[in-house]
Amino acid sequence: MQALTIYVAAALAEIAGCFAFWAWFRLGQSILWLVPGIAALAFFAWALTFSPADQAGRAYAVYGGIYIVASLFWLWAVEGHRPDHWDLLGAAICLSGAAIILWAPRGG
Repeated sequence: MQALTIYVAAALAEIAGCFAFWAWFRLGQSILWLVPGIAALAFFAWALTFSPADQAGRAYAVYGGIYIVASLFWLWAVEGHRPDHWDLLGAAICLSGAAIILWAPRGG
């Protein structure tokens, strides 16, 4: 459960940070949006260091599955577009892969 919390926190921070850049560049918001955006991206990178994965590459691979699901949640909650059944199927496949990568039994 702690791993899930870490990955979800990292995902929301990354999405929020990237959205701040999107809002500034694509939506015409103030450049001041970049200040919390940069802070959120720094928090995202720091949060991933708490991953239970032994190697950074595995931590990032597992995070990718969580990020996809969080992105679809953002699409729905923030941007007002409900994910379709293809989005949900793709997210389920990604989460399955992330779970295998994180919890697969590995020999020494």
